[in-house]
Amino acid sequence: MAARPPPPGRPPPGKPRSAGPPGVSLNRALSKLGLCSRTQGEALIAQGRVRVGGKVVRDAALRVDMNRDRIVVDGVEVVAERKVYLMVNKPRGLVTTRHDPLERDTVYACLEGLDLPFVSPVGRLDKASEGLLLMTNDTRFANRLMDPASHLPKTYHVQVATVPDETLLDKLRAGATIDGEALAANSIEFLRSGGRTAWLEIVLDEGKNRHIRRLLAAHGIEVKRLIRVAIGRLPLGDLAKGAARHLTPEELALLAQ
Repeated sequence: MAARPPPPGRPPPGKPRSAGPPGVSLNRALSKLGLCSRTQGEALIAQGRVRVGGKVVRDAALRVDMNRDRIVVDGVEVVAERKVYLMVNKPRGLVTTRHDPLERDTVYACLEGLDLPFVSPVGRLDKASEGLLLMTNDTRFANRLMDPASHLPKTYHVQVATVPDETLLDKLRAGATIDGEALAANSIEFLRSGGRTAWLEIVLDEGKNRHIRRLLAAHGIEVKRLIRVAIGRLPLGDLAKGAARHLTPEELALLAQ
């Protein structure tokens, strides 16, 4: 009996699947080299300002080998920038993006005056939130920290417009399902109270959109302030609000643990 042909899209027995084109897309290469964001790279390429191997390229999806291909922008060869790792104490009112279509102030205002290559935020803090934000041009480092599989805990101090008793705290610890999405925290602890407000310490190992605010709102609790005070074992410490500084080797080691 003749052998059946393999199903459509499946390689014949013994023939490996294609791994796809090698390298990375050109706009991603520009980002990984620390020149600009992927979106900005697309614009540079579309404007004919990028050459690969001496030829103008207008296809942002072109695959390039960053170790072999010579990439030139505006006549200047693009080489890998030094790796930069920053801690920022984000104030309330800034958005975590480089360019905001609504022209709101961004976290890059905290970097003014610093001699830096292109850096991107590691994750986000919403406009009304404040505290510890990391920024880097090391995409591998950033992806590792943001990977949900890493279960890297993030610690927040949250001021709420009530003084919760233990019954309410237990309800918060049980989590909530909102619009079909389960929201829960690793831990929720009472810190202190003052008048009609209280501070809670909330630890998450994932960061869904407006996670803490939505969880508390599901129980009728208004958030007055939300401050991220630690990422993993790295604390915000006494860094002034709106300030930025380089991480020390010891601090980088804390994030690797």
